[in-house]
Amino acid sequence: MRVLGIESSCDETAASVVERDPDSGRARILSNLVASQVAIHAQYGGVVPEVASRAHIETIVPTIEAALKQAGLTFAELDGFAVTHGPGLVGALLVGVETARALAYATGKPLQGVNHLAGHLAAVHLYDDTMPLPAVPPWPHLALLVSGGHTALFRVQGHGDLIALGSTRDDAAGEAYDKVGKLLGMGYPAGAKIDALAARGDPLAHAFPRALPGREDLEFSFSGLKTAVATRVEKAPPQNEQELADLCASFQAAVVDVLVRKTRKALQQQGLRHLVVAGGVAANQGLRKALAAASEADGFTLYIPRVAYCTDNAAMIAAEGAALLQKSTPSRAELLALTVDPGLPIARART
Repeated sequence: MRVLGIESSCDETAASVVERDPDSGRARILSNLVASQVAIHAQYGGVVPEVASRAHIETIVPTIEAALKQAGLTFAELDGFAVTHGPGLVGALLVGVETARALAYATGKPLQGVNHLAGHLAAVHLYDDTMPLPAVPPWPHLALLVSGGHTALFRVQGHGDLIALGSTRDDAAGEAYDKVGKLLGMGYPAGAKIDALAARGDPLAHAFPRALPGREDLEFSFSGLKTAVATRVEKAPPQNEQELADLCASFQAAVVDVLVRKTRKALQQQGLRHLVVAGGVAANQGLRKALAAASEADGFTLYIPRVAYCTDNAAMIAAEGAALLQKSTPSRAELLALTVDPGLPIARART
């Protein structure tokens, strides 16, 4: 099944065509285009919703056209469309959804709405012609979703069938990275910069707190850590590159320790031996190394997308959309009824 995916939930306008094998679940990327807005929002220190929406309007049609051209396909050769319809910024989502609805209506092809977070989890099924075939996690498995807007653990029963196990009570991990980066004058986004500096620093230089220690639940919290870093910087700002690296390393160690500890606990509680890690923070090298070490120590299998597919992209949306379309095709009425939902839940509550 060849599906064109559209992603516009925040500050990236993306379009991609993937070809999904229903037997293996792998999704081969035929094209993957992203029109980034990072330079636009960097001057504000974060994403401005209205500015993001206007930029999506300007770039979405050229991005879709380029994705089709790169894939060497026409609309007639597609089997369907997939689009992010939540969660995300309302105005940004509207641009993608209305464009996808218009394309589906005009071509008579089916359209599948995709939860942005489920798309991130589907990124482990992606591959292109430059990489070997990825291993496919069996059902059920545990998923750690860690990004700028979300940090959560799920038991994944199948496509579209997730059980929420725990999530952040305040800041997401990626949000904490961006806020600490802004505090340190690194601009937006700051995650990759902190990760690079942390690799050269001493993680024991500062004793930053680990939130919710010794608890059996699977909840996260990062606002206290952010405050602790702010207090440290206010009292004794880093005076040179090494002190900055030590501060970043200590901050990152606190984030990674909590993420890994809670994830190992969830695997044990659920009796699962397979872990999928997804979202923008899954690109973090410190986290990847710590999870690889935990995988070797505990004997679970780790699945992480290629770094390029951890951040927002349309290939992951197309992959999840293709999987859902292969389960059942939405009716014409469902196509026309598709709307945005900025708070779209991804999972059912734990019972």
